[in-house]
Amino acid sequence: MTMHDDQVGVTTEIVAALVQEQFPRWSGKAIRPVASTGTVCAIFRIGDDLSARFPLRLTDAAETLAVLEQEAQASAELAQVSRFPAPEPVALGKPGVGYPMPWSVQTWLPGTVASDADPSGSDAFAEDLAALIASLRGAGTRGRVFSGENRGGVLTHHDDWMAKCFEESEGLLDVPRLRHMWSYFRELPRTGADVMSHGDLIPGNVLVAGDRLSGVLDTGGFGPADPSLDLVGAWHLLQPGPRDMFRRALVCDDLEWERGKAWAFEQAMGLVWYYIESNPTMSGMGRRTLDRILESTE
Repeated sequence: MTMHDDQVGVTTEIVAALVQEQFPRWSGKAIRPVASTGTVCAIFRIGDDLSARFPLRLTDAAETLAVLEQEAQASAELAQVSRFPAPEPVALGKPGVGYPMPWSVQTWLPGTVASDADPSGSDAFAEDLAALIASLRGAGTRGRVFSGENRGGVLTHHDDWMAKCFEESEGLLDVPRLRHMWSYFRELPRTGADVMSHGDLIPGNVLVAGDRLSGVLDTGGFGPADPSLDLVGAWHLLQPGPRDMFRRALVCDDLEWERGKAWAFEQAMGLVWYYIESNPTMSGMGRRTLDRILESTE
C-alpha cells in the first residue's frame, strides 16, 4: 500500500538503469532496496558504501532539485559538526526512464535504526542523544533563522493542521483530552533564539550499536529552528528514567522542556491517523509518543 496519493513507485530495476546511465562507474555494484519506515524517500544501497534516496512524492523536477541541493549542503554541514557519524553527500542524479525527478546519492552508514533495536531504556543512549544535540547547537546559525517550513517556528502556526488531525483521529484517540492538551501547548511562549537543529529525531533516523548511539540519519533538514525542537527525541526515543537524564544533560528549563513536548505532540498527532494503514510502524510510533506525553502529565 502506498503512503501518499501522489507517490512515485521506484524499483530495483529502475535504480539499476539510472545508475548505469548516469553513474557508470558504479554500474557493477549490487543494487538493493532498504526496508524502511521512512515516509519521504525510497532508499536503495549501491554496493556496500553508498545509498541512493528517491523522493516518494511527485513534485516539479526543478523544485525537487532545489530541495536536494539544499539538503546536500545541510547534510555536509551536519557531518562536519556532529559528535556522531552522519551520511555525507556524494552526487545528485537526474530524472530518467522510469523515474521523473532528481535523486541523491550519499555515503552508507552501517548500524541498526532505533526502531529495530529499541534503546529507550538506556541511560548511556540518553547521554549520547544529548551530546549529539549539544554538538549541533554548538555549530552556530551564522545569522540564519528558521525558514518557516514544517516544525521549528511558532506553535500556533500549526493550529489548522492540528484541527485536521483531531478531526481525523476521532475514534482512534481520546480527542477531547488531546484537544485540551494542545490548547495548553499552543500558548507556550517562545523565548530562546534559533539554534542549529536536526529537526526530526525519531527512531528511524538514529542508529544504535548495543545501547549506544552510533550514527544519525536523514540529516538534510539540519538548520536553524526553535531550540526546543530537537527535544522531540526525548519523547520519541526515551523512557522516563533516561529521559530525565537527557534533560539534565542539556540543562533544559521548564519552558523549553514543555515546548519540546509540544513539538513531539504536534508530530505524533499527524503520524497516528495518516499512516494507520499505509505505515503501521510509523503510526504506532506516534501512539507511543502520545502515550508518553500523556503519562508525563498524570
